[in-house]
Amino acid sequence: MLADRRAMLYGLGAVGLWSTVATAFKVALADLTPLQLIWVAALVSWSVIGLLMLRQGKLHEALRSGWKTAAWAGLLNPVAYYLVLFAAYDRLPGQEAMALNYTWALAMGLLAVPILDQRLTLMDVLAGLVAYAGVWTIATRGQVVNVAFADPLGVGLALVSTLIWALYWLFNARDRRSPLVAQWQNFSVGVPLLTVLLILGPGFEGFTLKGVGAGIYVGFFEMGIAFVLWQVAVQTVSRTSKVSNLIFLSPPVSLLLLYFIVGEPIMPSTLVGLVLILGGLLLQQWQKSPAPASQKSR
Repeated sequence: MLADRRAMLYGLGAVGLWSTVATAFKVALADLTPLQLIWVAALVSWSVIGLLMLRQGKLHEALRSGWKTAAWAGLLNPVAYYLVLFAAYDRLPGQEAMALNYTWALAMGLLAVPILDQRLTLMDVLAGLVAYAGVWTIATRGQVVNVAFADPLGVGLALVSTLIWALYWLFNARDRRSPLVAQWQNFSVGVPLLTVLLILGPGFEGFTLKGVGAGIYVGFFEMGIAFVLWQVAVQTVSRTSKVSNLIFLSPPVSLLLLYFIVGEPIMPSTLVGLVLILGGLLLQQWQKSPAPASQKSR
């Protein structure tokens, strides 16, 4: 089908952009603090999505209703999630932070048991054991028996970010706002708060052309254009699984970009851990229908 082929191209475009963000994060964080980076990126994303909504005639809808949900949702995304995620990237090699971030889907499945009163299946348990064996491998950098954590705080931050992202989507399960409107409203709440935190914290000193440029890239592509491409892909494809499986292409591409652009040597422990994490995700997806469109990994 022509519509499916077009949807696959949109999906590949989104996944291609997401594959570059781990590199962009590390480039930006070489010059900026995590708070400075999220402020630049969130401001750019808010502006881009606002222009898209203005073009589509949705700005009136966004201004009229939905702000009660945005009041708390914006605190989780972009504020809490990206601050914790960028703090993890600031401490860990990009390959480790990226791989650990892929466990958000498993975290969501486990948290859905108490929050949405869903049942935990044997496959859920097996998928969790396999994936978190990968987390342990990455966290210990291969020293799975003689444990020696290289950066326990960094690993903890990466895993906390997955919990925040999972909670964000679980609490949004009954959100009736359209994805574009929800994203803009959440960032409308987040950007002023991030501005206050920036003024009270690191301020605007230390901004460099390279750091700001990477932050603009993150906001424009990772939080903006890729989000729109993915939405179009899942809304026009005949079966969501056709595009949802494309997300598994992102980690190996991310590793290669980190190697060639940032200069990170690919650690064997990362490869083994990533294979285990993706294996756990495949087991989880095998038994369930694909996740909603907006629920993607970064």
